[in-house]
Amino acid sequence: MDRRTAVCFGIIAALLAAAVKDEKVSALARALQTDQFLVTSELNPPKGVDLDGLFAKAAVLEDCVQAVNVTDSAGAHMTLAPLAACHMLFEHGLEPILQLTSRDRNRIALQGDILGAAVLGIGNLVVMGGDPPSNGDHPEAKPVFDLFASQIIAAAHSLTMGQDMAGNALHGAPTMCIGAVVNPGATNPADEIQRMREKIAAGATFMQTQAVYDVAAFADFREAAGGFEIPVLAGIIPLKSVRMARFLNDKVPGISVPDDIVAELDGARDKRAAAIDIAARTIRAVRKYCRGVHIMAIGWEEIIPEILAAAGVSRGT
Repeated sequence: MDRRTAVCFGIIAALLAAAVKDEKVSALARALQTDQFLVTSELNPPKGVDLDGLFAKAAVLEDCVQAVNVTDSAGAHMTLAPLAACHMLFEHGLEPILQLTSRDRNRIALQGDILGAAVLGIGNLVVMGGDPPSNGDHPEAKPVFDLFASQIIAAAHSLTMGQDMAGNALHGAPTMCIGAVVNPGATNPADEIQRMREKIAAGATFMQTQAVYDVAAFADFREAAGGFEIPVLAGIIPLKSVRMARFLNDKVPGISVPDDIVAELDGARDKRAAAIDIAARTIRAVRKYCRGVHIMAIGWEEIIPEILAAAGVSRGT
């Protein structure tokens, strides 16, 4: 471990240790302080106010994951505000992670949402840019993108220190476990590693990655980065079909489903069983390189317990 990495480890450990002393610290922040293999997942709020489907999916996840991202109009398709969905899931006993994107809000609204989350008992957030409106169901919407992800992280960290990003003092500071995203399959790994380091320097204390299928490439990215300075959760997307695999390869930047996996899925009689096996196999393989996994089932949440069982992963291990 080089000196820079050692210093970063010390800073992150100190931040987390200080947070754990605070009675308001989240369960996720406490888990990040342990050596257990962590599992997070994500849920999309409904396009409407009927929460029955959201609660049904949450019930599937509550005993097998440490926390659940609540997406922010994923794919730029308008849905219920994630802040409200997070609060309702928290009231039902699930540990939520508020997703914040810069697509739809300026720095004033972003900071206000972070403070609002803290007041509602939501102690985790993960920051990202977000898909452009042209990709979604309101293509005429004007994008905001006032801040880069690292700037939002810095603003969130500043709030936890008692002032907004303009330097104004707060009347009560929030306690927040701040996460970020990283794409190990980015076209330019050096640039992605630099952005990752900027997010860590800004105050991120954990990261979730884009979906990983090529474990060797993931290991190479980790080595190129000089190791991971903070806990990293490798992204897992179960493959429902060959068509889905090819769509991910063709349309989603940074995702590469190897040809042998596509062929395996294509030749499988039971596509569901094959999807579970591929995901579980990937989890077992990445375990040596990261602190956990982030499973993005995209409406297929019912198979997550089976994937984890097949991978030999249980909550708290």
